[in-house]
Amino acid sequence: MKLAMIGFGQAGGKIVDKFLEYDERTNSGIVRSAVAVNTAKADLLGLENIPQENRVLIGQARVKGHGVGADNELGAEIAEEDIDEIQGAIDSIPVHEIDGFLVVSGLGGGTGSGGSPVIAKHLKRIYTEPVYGLGVLPGSDEGGIYTLNAARSFQTFVREVDNLLVFDNDAWRKTGESVEGGYDHINEEIVRRFGVLFGAGEIGDGDNVAESVVDSSEIINTLSGGGVSTVGYASEDVEMSSNSGGGLLSRFSSGSDDSNDMDTANTTNRITSLVRKAALGRLTLPCEIDGAERALLVMAGPSAHLNRKGIERGRKWLEEQTGSMEVRGGDYPTNEPRVAAAVLLSGVHNVPRIKELQQVAIEAQDNIDDIRQESEDNLEQLVEDDDDELDPLF
Repeated sequence: MKLAMIGFGQAGGKIVDKFLEYDERTNSGIVRSAVAVNTAKADLLGLENIPQENRVLIGQARVKGHGVGADNELGAEIAEEDIDEIQGAIDSIPVHEIDGFLVVSGLGGGTGSGGSPVIAKHLKRIYTEPVYGLGVLPGSDEGGIYTLNAARSFQTFVREVDNLLVFDNDAWRKTGESVEGGYDHINEEIVRRFGVLFGAGEIGDGDNVAESVVDSSEIINTLSGGGVSTVGYASEDVEMSSNSGGGLLSRFSSGSDDSNDMDTANTTNRITSLVRKAALGRLTLPCEIDGAERALLVMAGPSAHLNRKGIERGRKWLEEQTGSMEVRGGDYPTNEPRVAAAVLLSGVHNVPRIKELQQVAIEAQDNIDDIRQESEDNLEQLVEDDDDELDPLF
């Protein structure tokens, strides 16, 4: 699937930068074009892979390149005011060569949280290609203002995109990790999962062709209908040998019919086991998979370790677990020494984290209003002149 990616704000820019690095490393060819937009000059300078001409600094008249300080209302205002500057970079995207746009942002800050719904709305108004969002939720320990920002941004963003893919930092934090190390680890997870998903169907010269091809139309149809999506992932290392059969040979193969049957059974079992781990393990957004409206299974790995029977079994199991009649599946042959299952669950409803986020945000909003009122009262008491002895300057 060919995507034009727009990283909005610090987190969004870093994730898109990481996607370009992943493309280079795996030869996936997912990112057809990449743009980074920010109100903070330093964040744009810190990027390594996004071309210089595609880095857009907005809001210079308002914030002088210093960012919006977690004020996502200001972030939204600046994005609207400077939409022509952003469009200038988007104009260089060869839109006829892409399958869709992906707007990436952290939902807890200011620039990305406020600006990403604005650019999504703008893209949908101008282009016929689908516009997806990839939103990253802040950890619950990051503070009330970030939770409030995320709840408000989420609510707006999900309405402006064709589908919102969500990654919850809370589910992926490791204890004892440095802040920088934590974000690097999280970004790596995001790119690995969505990389396998969006990379499916891309075949280069000399690659093995999939038995059951997953192409961009399968992904688009799974994401169509809107709502919120989450991705599960599980992988297992396999041994590769350069004996025969295209250079890839299962560790169980030995030539006899019995061993071939055993090989097929082992491959099938490995696939079904990985599908279960992917769907029931850590999702990008933890939720109950029962009730998901649509699902897509992508099995990636050396072709000798993939088979139609295992994928079909995994797909049927997903149908039973989700209760959905719209479950697609297929394989994506790669030359990496591991088999991986990526499960996209779209239109999920039973998401405790979102309900909790909204509740905490409502409480934070009430607290902020109370604190503001208390602050005004305290200031009034501090400067109060009971006897009106002092004359004001104006």
